Amino acid sequence: MNLILLGPPGAGKGTQAKRLEERFGLVQISTGDMLRAEVKSGSAIGLEAKAIMERGELIPDSVITAMLAARVEQPDAARGFILDGFPRTTPQAEALDVMLAGKGLVLDHVIELQVDDAKMVERISGRYTCAKCGEGYHDTFKQPKTAGVCDVCGGTEFTRRADDKAETVGARLAAYHRQTAPLLPYYEAQNKLRSVDGMAEMSAVTSDLERILTSGA
Repeated sequence: MNLILLGPPGAGKGTQAKRLEERFGLVQISTGDMLRAEVKSGSAIGLEAKAIMERGELIPDSVITAMLAARVEQPDAARGFILDGFPRTTPQAEALDVMLAGKGLVLDHVIELQVDDAKMVERISGRYTCAKCGEGYHDTFKQPKTAGVCDVCGGTEFTRRADDKAETVGARLAAYHRQTAPLLPYYEAQNKLRSVDGMAEMSAVTSDLERILTSGA
């Protein structure tokens, strides 16, 4: 079973992918992680990618597709994979289809985690963590029991990610929608696109995803 999870940063793709990995024996393939691993390994593709990045250029689709082609042949992907971060454009989707077809593989599902942009900005921009132990908190949804004191380690210093600012989150959401919009009709035409409410409770989202994967609904 091979699938793509679509959704903006903060939609919960990582959490849901981990749950699906455990439930169905799949492997999550993040193109960012894969790229870093190839560069670190010193493989031919990794060296090519490193040289491109050192020139300050974007990695061509052909290089990403070649890395994916090698990755899906590894033993841990035998039962299927979950793609995260690729494809982002219609040409990438077309290249992915060609690559998989050449290996006798297909995409079984493309699932979009639909979100409410305004609520997503609130969800992400309110996050902060304990500087000492990394425990996560939120301005609205999860504050320390004692204000200013970490529940876990008692630390009193907290940090926020620079890219979690409301303006930055809004810009990332807008960019995601611009990139992803063309993918939706592409996969809808193949009758592979399904959507779930990404704003629901995590367990409810997991149940919706499992229902799609087990019934094709």
